Amino acid sequence: MGTVVVGYVPKPEGEAALAAGINEARLRGSKLVVVNSHRGGQEFDGSAARAADDDLAAIRARLDEAGVEHDIRQLVRGFEPAEDLISIAEANSAELLVIGLRRRSPVGKLILGSNAQRVLLDAPCPVLAVKAQ
Repeated sequence: MGTVVVGYVPKPEGEAALAAGINEARLRGSKLVVVNSHRGGQEFDGSAARAADDDLAAIRARLDEAGVEHDIRQLVRGFEPAEDLISIAEANSAELLVIGLRRRSPVGKLILGSNAQRVLLDAPCPVLAVKAQ
């Protein structure tokens, strides 16, 4: 059985990635690994951790209902989300990595860099990039 890895954030682009990941896992008969990566630090306090746990509980229920074999991983390690996604894809010999994209201004891309670009260039497997509705 193969593995599909999804990068999830509780935003429209994360929801789009999760929906696409569920569809791909069903089509391929694969396990779905959902990754929610946080850098940590002062912004990720107790209330943020509780909110993330609530989001992941809702995802777990959705995946149970969809009947997809799954694993959900919440990472708070201080790494960039791209690093976490790539390492999980490598560790699971993923056959596909799914990410959601959001529109950014040229200045925003220059100043902040792009996790999506890093995933697209460095992933060990094909990447499906989806936009939010």
